Amino acid sequence: MRRSAPLISALLGLVFTSGVWAFEPDVNDELQLDVAKAILAIKRADPGIQAFFDNAAGYAVFPSVGKGGLVVGGAYGKGLVIVDEQVDGYTSMVQATIGLQIGGQKYAQFIFFKDDVAIGHFQRGNFEFGAQASAVAITKGASADASYDGGVAVFTHAAGGLMVEGSVGGQQFTYEPKK
Repeated sequence: MRRSAPLISALLGLVFTSGVWAFEPDVNDELQLDVAKAILAIKRADPGIQAFFDNAAGYAVFPSVGKGGLVVGGAYGKGLVIVDEQVDGYTSMVQATIGLQIGGQKYAQFIFFKDDVAIGHFQRGNFEFGAQASAVAITKGASADASYDGGVAVFTHAAGGLMVEGSVGGQQFTYEPKK
């Protein structure tokens, strides 16, 4: 379905003037629009998350990660890396898990980079989360107690589904600079 460009432009103009998004998405790029919507949704769910947007050297947003499993599970999502309020590059995430798990869910994932060292580590492809990594599930006020660990802070915002799991696994990321 083709989106109505005038309606989208009007909505984006309203949101930009209220300072909700940290970058201005290209209205002709569906991924950028999805990232902008995910940012708006997480800020609505927990206004305190704004401090991470304001103070991070950059961040990656995966607006729609699909996850499912039955003993063996996996997840996949595409996203953007934002640095200095500009799209710096494109990223993808894959996750593999094994253990007690059943169901499926959809969520947005946000990775905030504390400094240029953490961003560089991600851009060079030397970045993955192991079984011990944890993400803060966003609810109102959840970001207040969150902090950086190893130069990153990770948040998730549920979009739907139900998943019961007691599994181990990891996430791996790719990065492609914007051309």
